[in-house]
Amino acid sequence: MSLHATINVERNGFALSVDMTVFDGETVAVLGPNGAGKTTLLRALAGLVRITGHVELDGDVFDDSATDRHVPTEERQVGLVFQDHVLFPHMTVLQNVAFGLRRDGERIASAWLERAGLGDKINALPSQLSGGQAQRVALLRTLVTEPRLLLLDEPLSALDVSIRAEVRRDLARQLAAFKGIRILVTHDPLEAIALADRLVVLEGGKIVQSGSPIEVTAKPRSRFVADLAGVNLLRGRGRGDHIELDNGATIAAPGAGEDDVFAVIHPHAVALYRAKPEGTPRNVWPARVEDLDLHAERVRVRLGGPVPLVAEVTTSAVRDLHLEPGTDAWVAVKATEISVYPA
Repeated sequence: MSLHATINVERNGFALSVDMTVFDGETVAVLGPNGAGKTTLLRALAGLVRITGHVELDGDVFDDSATDRHVPTEERQVGLVFQDHVLFPHMTVLQNVAFGLRRDGERIASAWLERAGLGDKINALPSQLSGGQAQRVALLRTLVTEPRLLLLDEPLSALDVSIRAEVRRDLARQLAAFKGIRILVTHDPLEAIALADRLVVLEGGKIVQSGSPIEVTAKPRSRFVADLAGVNLLRGRGRGDHIELDNGATIAAPGAGEDDVFAVIHPHAVALYRAKPEGTPRNVWPARVEDLDLHAERVRVRLGGPVPLVAEVTTSAVRDLHLEPGTDAWVAVKATEISVYPA
């Protein structure tokens, strides 16, 4: 089974243009900043938005603008789980899960609830459930109908941080057992990496990067992905063993070539000094501390200057260097610590 989708949507001045293929048993996470078109993509796949293009699931054509074909949502065998886990408040958990079933609905729903560890909640109302339990019930209500395509819109975003990790593990087990195609929308990189086989990064209505979590985070191609991976991303043009950055600054980087390139610098490779360092680093420039962000025993220091970067240092280094917003400092980065690849 496979899903092939060429989707073009224009709404209120926003244009979504996506071409994607997803294979049976694959979980794809669609990531992107707010307004990138993630939810619009999900709604288009579900048949809730009319498109220009073509959507086909295992040979069944759901949408084809060339022939004016559009299969209604209820006829697509698509399961859609929204972020707010909407359950019918006047129905019990059992009745909610059995809602989409016709024959032997409550018997089948009861078996699913028992397997999910919710057998003791069968007669409870949604108002009596925790956030995590409500999420699991909403997912089960979709899974019992045995959809061929499962679409999840920010499935964990409404949950408290204290229970999110536990529910994420449970969701991973449920997705692994699901036999069809899984597509989830999320803004949480941890959620995407934990649940997905492949990431699709959407920005401005277009796919800017796609691949396994390792592939995408190893070679980010946008600021959003670089922030997701926690690295500094620079762009410029290779000049042999140097890169002329888009802002006019120049950094030394072996093997830069002569084409447009990206350069990645890990924050831990950025050394900070109060005075200009002596020695061999080929990349040294002045900077000013703009912000400090504490992460356990490490501090991420945002720096302005000729080459804006984020450095990661220990809390003791911050104290020893007397770093605070507005502090002048010097940056040193070894050329060998810079990863360069084609833009």
